[in-house]
Amino acid sequence: MEFIPKEIDQYAQHITTPESDVLRQLNRDTHAMILRPRMLSGHLQGKLLEMISNMIQPERVLEIGTYTGYSAICLAQGLTDNGLLHTIDHNPELEDFAAKYIAMAGLEKKIKQHIGEAIDILPGIQETFDLAFIDADKENYIHYFDLVYDKLRPGGIILADNVLWSGKVVAPCTESTISPPAENSHSDVEKANSDPETEALIRFNNYVKTHRGINNLLLPVRDGLMISMKI
Repeated sequence: MEFIPKEIDQYAQHITTPESDVLRQLNRDTHAMILRPRMLSGHLQGKLLEMISNMIQPERVLEIGTYTGYSAICLAQGLTDNGLLHTIDHNPELEDFAAKYIAMAGLEKKIKQHIGEAIDILPGIQETFDLAFIDADKENYIHYFDLVYDKLRPGGIILADNVLWSGKVVAPCTESTISPPAENSHSDVEKANSDPETEALIRFNNYVKTHRGINNLLLPVRDGLMISMKI
């Protein structure tokens, strides 16, 4: 995920408004107690999510991939007084851990946790969303995007994390990895990279690029954040 020199990243974090006490403790405890702590959004990306939420002032937010709750807490900062964030995660072992910090942040009435597979849960959530954040299994990103798109208001935003995948989406950088594959054919992409998650993200990025219902920006922050606005 290190796309800029470590010194620049440290400087950016030093200049950026610090994490809240709750987020700082959650960040520390996730690294100390939970497997794969690199999945945490962290200070810089968390602050970006918080700012986007504050700019939109959403009434309804969706998150696919709760993990330990860091990004949910950040995204909830801009909610309206009657706002609600739905967050979905497939791992029941992290439910209580995330709930603890959500409560510490005073957001237990603003954040509703769902445990299970998003593909099964999302169709049953009868909401129109203003903002959504996808940060889950990469092979299902296109499916998640389509499900979220149908529930998103015009002008709403979909954020998708890890779309640069530590730079693997452009390594090797060939025409097949940066141009949309032919319809119903992914052979060039598959030859370019045999890693299923990388292949899935290449397909997702090209899918978003050619989607007629959105404007999009791939922002090279942290591991890549795709920002898509529904037209």
